[in-house]
Amino acid sequence: MQAVINKSNLIANLASVCEELEEDVVDEAVRLMIAMMVNELVYDGRIEVRGFGSFCLHHRSARIARNPRTGESVSVKAKATPYFKPGKALRESVNLVND
Repeated sequence: MQAVINKSNLIANLASVCEELEEDVVDEAVRLMIAMMVNELVYDGRIEVRGFGSFCLHHRSARIARNPRTGESVSVKAKATPYFKPGKALRESVNLVND
């Protein structure tokens, strides 16, 4: 069975591990951390967590695409998409479990 950890589960798990911190303090810390990460990416920054991975933006330039249904040419605007590259330790840990 595959487990899914969403933000609420993460906060609850962290609060249970950090017994001296109340859940609302952990909640605020997690929300601030996520907001800081989003803000860094919004301004084209890079986030590196050693052993876990890095987050950055991949920029795609504007282009002309084709609607597959009608064959009509469509203009697609330039955009940036968030990208995650796992670190070496994370890749090795995942591969140990899945081998």
